[in-house]
Amino acid sequence: MEYLLISGCLIGNNTKYNGLNNYTPLVEKLKEKYELIICCPEVDGGLSIPRNPSEISGNIVISNMGVDVTNEFNLGAQKALELVKKYRIKKALLKEGSPSCGTNYIYDGTFTGTKINGLGVTAKLLKENGVLLFNEKEIEKLL
Repeated sequence: MEYLLISGCLIGNNTKYNGLNNYTPLVEKLKEKYELIICCPEVDGGLSIPRNPSEISGNIVISNMGVDVTNEFNLGAQKALELVKKYRIKKALLKEGSPSCGTNYIYDGTFTGTKINGLGVTAKLLKENGVLLFNEKEIEKLL
């Protein structure tokens, strides 16, 4: 069975910045085709649950309280890449819009809800290492 890296919030883990999740029922069908390898780069990088929301601003990741959390985001991305290498993962299902996992868009760093084209920190690193990225709106492509 093929491995699939998946954002923990999408399977119902309460790992979002606000302590909630982004459970997507369609992920249950993925279990028939894939062995799910769960990660939350932000938590894996040392950030708490709950935590202040963060956005990418230029080359740094900053919380809405002005705290630079770039190192934690980079560490979480590295840990996700370690999982990819360990399990020889070719595909990842990530949470769209997240500063870690966004596959098409992220928020612009102004904390005004403005979306811009871009990749989250983890998504970017995984893509650079040949992983095919999908978000929760693209689950059917994986089935």
